[in-house]
Amino acid sequence: MPAFFKHFFILFVSLYLSHIPQVFAQSCNTDFSEMAGDIVRFEAGWRDLNRSLQDIPPDWIYARDTYLHEWEDSLESVHFDRLSQEGKADYILLKYAVQHYMDENNQQQQVWAVVRKLIPLTDSIFELSRKRHVGDRLQAQHVAAIVDELGKTLQQQARHIDLTGLSDMRLAFQVLQAVHHLQDILKGMYDFYMGYDPAFTWWMQTTYHFTDSVFSVYTDSLRAVVLRKENRHDQSGIHGVPIGREELMKLLHDEMIPYTPEELIDIANREYNWCLQQIKKASAAMGYGEDWKKALEKVKESYVPPGEQPQLIRKLEDEAIRFVQAHHLVTIPQLAMQTWTMEMMSPQRQLVNPFFTGGDVLSISYPTNTMSYADKMMSMRGNNPYFSRATVFHEIIPGHYLQEYMNERYRSYRWPFHTAFWTEGWAFYWEMLMWDKGYDQTPEQQIGALFWRMHRCARIVFSINFHLGKWTPEQCVEYLIDKVGHERANAEGEVRRSFEGGYGPLYQLAYMIGALQFYALHHELVDSGKMTDQAFHDAILKEGNMPIEMVRAILEHTPLKKDYQPQWRFYQEISK
Repeated sequence: MPAFFKHFFILFVSLYLSHIPQVFAQSCNTDFSEMAGDIVRFEAGWRDLNRSLQDIPPDWIYARDTYLHEWEDSLESVHFDRLSQEGKADYILLKYAVQHYMDENNQQQQVWAVVRKLIPLTDSIFELSRKRHVGDRLQAQHVAAIVDELGKTLQQQARHIDLTGLSDMRLAFQVLQAVHHLQDILKGMYDFYMGYDPAFTWWMQTTYHFTDSVFSVYTDSLRAVVLRKENRHDQSGIHGVPIGREELMKLLHDEMIPYTPEELIDIANREYNWCLQQIKKASAAMGYGEDWKKALEKVKESYVPPGEQPQLIRKLEDEAIRFVQAHHLVTIPQLAMQTWTMEMMSPQRQLVNPFFTGGDVLSISYPTNTMSYADKMMSMRGNNPYFSRATVFHEIIPGHYLQEYMNERYRSYRWPFHTAFWTEGWAFYWEMLMWDKGYDQTPEQQIGALFWRMHRCARIVFSINFHLGKWTPEQCVEYLIDKVGHERANAEGEVRRSFEGGYGPLYQLAYMIGALQFYALHHELVDSGKMTDQAFHDAILKEGNMPIEMVRAILEHTPLKKDYQPQWRFYQEISK
């Protein structure tokens, strides 16, 4: 590089870098509340505790309990009335998070109390793990004796595991997970010393492998006992953990949803009835009268040939972006439109996710050569252009990817408060809004959109009834087939995803309930003329992911108190 250009380049970079702190400071002043630093420090400490102590559960539970009570005391000393509206909202959110983690910690205490009764040598494993974490030199023969005794005990107990006194199925499944973790703790200790400590290696190699294999037999036996208790009347092969009404109510409170499970089912049924009226109109326009399932079958037959689905998805997303921009609905950064990509979903994932998923990577669910003829047809029919058109923007822009893009750039410190009601609610809200704005013009397009809207209603009904202990997974599958018109394999995949996919108990109902919250807020602020569509949606994205009642409190300057309780009865404000 010539000297002149080299000196010019260095000067340019120096001047640019010298402005970064000022720009960052301005960004902080705009985006960060007075509580932001506390939230960042709380999350960092919480993350450290969970990273470093999980292999010593008694120490982990005690440390978490101490940490949470310290933060509880710290929050009590905050001068709440002196905080800005953003600061008050953050205070309330942090207080809710602390209480939620306290409840979670108390649940862990119950879990490990049960494990100790099942496996008497549990505390001995904890002690070995404790010594391993501080790097102590173990007395190898003594350790081998403990591990050998553990193996013999598990071998004997695996033949007659008694869980008759454990009626709480959620606790039973958590105990099963904890026993798996206990086996991993033992393995972590073994892997740490094996091959590095000569005495340990000599004493432990055969003994550990004997006990580890017996441990696997024991966990398999425990799983069989738990599943027999859970699925006594179900033949679907899908397993889940009904949590009961009391736990549902607590989780709804944590999410600031002041409704009972029964009220949410009623909302879902009312929304479903609206969808039913609309889909019958579209069916009639297609020449099928009120027989909407025949019209749905016609729509399903519009699938594209194998190999053409990626091109269809790109075309549909481009259409959605053009519509959003033409109607000035939300600001879409140019970089966001350039930085999402695609991948093809594996056959294994399609068993749990029969439809595509999104974010910065759109994972396309479509048949592969390894699938049976029936599975190929169900996948193509279930991912036809009209179904895909209705939800591709749900997954990319203005849905999930625009969320991710903005969350990384504005008030990212609020990540500890993220909720499916904001994440999934926002994405599905756009399906509702695009309908209102006239995006779905033809009867086929309307049926594609309404299929998903009915699907979200059904998710509320089947997931709550399951967690109330009223429905089996098999009944949930049949409900989706009957009420929404799902292909059986897709219905099974949906229910399996709901109960075995690692999602929380409220996740499936969060789509529509969160969307209805955003819909109500849109009515209050946009339909009233207080904000434009674009200003409203931009503001939501820049506030970050959190319970939507707090989004409302910030945007509407709702009076907030230190002991704030959820109170927004959002559904009453929507007229159909």
